Amino acid sequence: MSTFILLPVKLLNVGLEIKLEGKRALVTAASSGIGLGVAKVLSLAGADVTILSRNPEKLEKAKEEILGFSGREPKAIQADLTREEDLERTARKLEEEGMPDIFFYSTGGPKPGGFQDLTMPDWLEAFRLLVYPAIYLTRAILPHMVSQRWGRIIYLASLAIKEPMPNLALSNVVRLSLAGLVRTLAREVGRYGVTVNGIMPGIIQTQRVEELARATSQREGITFEEALKKLTSDVPAGRLGKPEEIGYLVAFLASDYASYINGAMIPVDGGKQQSVF
Repeated sequence: MSTFILLPVKLLNVGLEIKLEGKRALVTAASSGIGLGVAKVLSLAGADVTILSRNPEKLEKAKEEILGFSGREPKAIQADLTREEDLERTARKLEEEGMPDIFFYSTGGPKPGGFQDLTMPDWLEAFRLLVYPAIYLTRAILPHMVSQRWGRIIYLASLAIKEPMPNLALSNVVRLSLAGLVRTLAREVGRYGVTVNGIMPGIIQTQRVEELARATSQREGITFEEALKKLTSDVPAGRLGKPEEIGYLVAFLASDYASYINGAMIPVDGGKQQSVF
């Protein structure tokens, strides 16, 4: 007969204010868009944030923006995560300066296109962009989280993994691997106080969305404004999401309030998703 062991859980009988003081956070693709929005909110919550991007000029601007938003200056790592040597250098730097307790993984999107428009090098490049760096950095960071019996890993996926989007074959297919990674890790490391979750953003106000709108404009012979309006026409909230709105969810998932949320893929889409599950 199996025995159910009730483990003691400390309930937080305090005001619902998310405080992440004393926690180190790593945010990738953080010089703009969703990554920057997440870094701003985590810093505002008190985390010691390290941002990562391949563009040194954008990194400096992002540091200034985060400082202005939160009053806290982040550290920065310049790296192109599609390059093996940059991944190795990033892992060494994290080891030297302190491994993160919170890891938010985001990347830019792969090139748009239908299945028949894409080459095999396109598929390999999408894997190197979306999946390989997530696995590499997680392998580097996870032992620290397991050893201290606390950690938060949040991967940014896409709503396209549940409802494939037109002209985004690479994103529709390759990002599915992140959902598999979330569920696999959640089952393996949940016992160590490490939670692993994913976020599926809808139409968020980023440079990537502008690129998709331009591609739609060229493909369908309509204006950029018409293409942008078309992208949000089936969003019940009636607008684009803001990067910081992803950040608010990440801050919650990174807090002790979310210690029982593990293995979830959470949409943040203004109600765009039509499927029940």
